Amino acid sequence: MKLLLDPTRCQGYGLCQEPAPELVDLDEWGYAQPRGTTVPDGGAEAAAAAVAACPNSALRLVK
Repeated sequence: MKLLLDPTRCQGYGLCQEPAPELVDLDEWGYAQPRGTTVPDGGAEAAAAAVAACPNSALRLVK
C-alpha cells in the first residue's frame, strides 16, 4: 500500500499528521511531507485516518 500526496492540493492545515505522525511530517509552513510512499506493516489504519483527516483530499492510498 502506498500513501501519495498531491502537493498542489495541500493547504498546510496539518490535520493529516495528527493521526499518523509516523507516516507524515510537516514542513516549516505546515505542509504535509510523507516520510515515504510505502506504508509499513501495521500502518494501514493510521494511513487511512490521515487520508480521511485531509479536508482537501491531498492524500490518497493506493494498493
